[in-house]
Amino acid sequence: MASRLAPKVNSRQGESQCKEKYVVLLSPVGKLKISGCEVGLHEIKLPKMSMLPSGAESSAACKVCEGMEEMTEPLKQCLEWLCAYFCEPARTASLPMPAFHHPLLQRDSFTQRVLWTLLRDVKFGEAVSYKQLADLAGNGRAARAVGGAMRSNPIPIIIPCHRVICSSGQSGNYAGGNLLKEWLLSHEKLQKEKLAY
Repeated sequence: MASRLAPKVNSRQGESQCKEKYVVLLSPVGKLKISGCEVGLHEIKLPKMSMLPSGAESSAACKVCEGMEEMTEPLKQCLEWLCAYFCEPARTASLPMPAFHHPLLQRDSFTQRVLWTLLRDVKFGEAVSYKQLADLAGNGRAARAVGGAMRSNPIPIIIPCHRVICSSGQSGNYAGGNLLKEWLLSHEKLQKEKLAY
């Protein structure tokens, strides 16, 4: 797929223009459109699911269906991580995490702190309530703001906003739709149970 110039984005090295590249991964939950540059990932766009995939747990496979010819290192790392997540979740712990290059993750804000806390502290197969995540991020009264941070997460699945649920135990809303959130939670629970044996 052709590259295009993205708007200027603050990076740790200062201002830089980046050439955004795209790749589409066909996964057990549908097509994930991933964008990034040489510096890091910009975004993962989730498919909207209208029905749960059948037999996906046993026949999970991933393949690149667009953009393979111009992949940057962060895109390669992202693809490897996502393929492991769907097919061999235990491998994700040993894989390098792709760098992120999205403005939301570069500036110091409560949203950024919540997303980094979620990535660091809520492990595969675990779930946390909006209130618990607010506590972990340093402001226990900001559960509603945590919901806003989850809605603005540019890198879902890797930054696991699907693991944030309501205090009642209900799954809550999700950018890819509630079916996708339930599938991801179920996938992690099933894989974690398999690893326990």
